[in-house]
Amino acid sequence: MAPQIRSNTANISDDIRDPRVRILSAAGQEFAERGYEAATVRDICTAAGVNLAAVNYYFGDKQRLYIESVKHAHEERIRQVPQPDWPSGTPAAEKLLGFVGNTLDRMLGTGQPPWQVRLMMREVLHPTEACRELVEDYIRPHFELLVSILDELAGGTLPGSELRRVALSIMGQCFLYRAAGDVVAMLVPADEIEACHTPRPIADHVTRFALAALGAGEPLARPGRRAAPAKESHR
Repeated sequence: MAPQIRSNTANISDDIRDPRVRILSAAGQEFAERGYEAATVRDICTAAGVNLAAVNYYFGDKQRLYIESVKHAHEERIRQVPQPDWPSGTPAAEKLLGFVGNTLDRMLGTGQPPWQVRLMMREVLHPTEACRELVEDYIRPHFELLVSILDELAGGTLPGSELRRVALSIMGQCFLYRAAGDVVAMLVPADEIEACHTPRPIADHVTRFALAALGAGEPLARPGRRAAPAKESHR
């Protein structure tokens, strides 16, 4: 028999009605704010509005709850910022800009619950078994898509090892703005941050940087010359 669930709202969405989803959301926020060790099952159950037996019923133990909450946070981020759907024949450079813009929107975009990104950041910086499952289920397919776009741009001339290094360089540039945003703000003038360090301008720069490195686009602007921005497509 399922554990008793407390409910005081009649007209709510299916997600809010689902006790498993409520537990995952409450757990994600607790783990993001306090970390795995400090977060308690009791506090999570209280926040979710369920009794203490619910975690054991739906997840087995705290460790499995943590893993599933990390995966749930990533799934929610994908739902909020879905991958672009490119029609057949879309130029590879346009797909790269869309991919980079999508990645930055997931990492930096406003309007979504900030705990989701904080939880995933915590897991990436201090990996547990949840990170392995996250990589295999979500991050690896995303990364392989990027590699395939780069292979298309390079015309099949680069070995897989080099394509993966370029892909990691692109992801690293995006990740920097999320992981070290405060440091970036200390290094860059405030007006420049406002003008150039939001998702769209960063996506344009990272894309032009990658295209230039691959010999598939114009060199970056030289003194006295401004390079044409890549075509926006990720919005």
